[in-house]
Amino acid sequence: MVPLLMRMASHPVRWALMTELAGSDRRVRELVAAVGEPQNLVSYHLRLLRSAGLVTARRSSSDGRDTYYHLDLARCSTAFAESAAALHPALTPIPVPAAAGAVLFLCTGNSARSPMAEAFLRHRGGVDVASAGSAPKDAVHPRAVRVMREEYGIDLTHRPAPLSTVAGRRFDYVITLCDKVREVPRDHGRATEVHWSLPEPDTYPEFRGIAAELDARIRFLLPRLTPRSADHA
Repeated sequence: MVPLLMRMASHPVRWALMTELAGSDRRVRELVAAVGEPQNLVSYHLRLLRSAGLVTARRSSSDGRDTYYHLDLARCSTAFAESAAALHPALTPIPVPAAAGAVLFLCTGNSARSPMAEAFLRHRGGVDVASAGSAPKDAVHPRAVRVMREEYGIDLTHRPAPLSTVAGRRFDYVITLCDKVREVPRDHGRATEVHWSLPEPDTYPEFRGIAAELDARIRFLLPRLTPRSADHA
């Protein structure tokens, strides 16, 4: 039997959707524009990808009438490896070179999601990373500090910073982590813009969930990072 992932990825529309979602979380209308297919067809293939467990959906925390779709890269990675092994045991993943570059994480308060993301990426090394908020709070959320220390052994010493602190700096990637920030247009120059639609955590289990998702997303971000240009020096 053909593996499920191969059946899903073999259709050109589903492959186009997966390719688009591999780079950033997207709304339906953005996917329609990206793949050049009618909305009813895009929605149909998204339902198939969701039923296969490859794509998830999350309501926008900025506009609850809207939905962001996300490709589960961890599940895709496992499924691709299993499919390759089913074809031939010698088919193994190719090692990925070390990452380098400059990355900016943005959210509203710069007190939880973005400093956690910054800390994860900084902990992995080799990347110039910063974070900021459109309306920074006075301090990092204590639950963010706790989950990073207890679950990952990372001390979160970040102080929330406004967008003005990164004005003029050039980044390879600008990654928005909250829907409210993403849906306000900003000029990020030549940077590649990526969106990770993550809800604002409240309870400690929610912080643990966000931390786990950030850890996984950053693991899959690293191979996409390109060497930093001389302009960043």
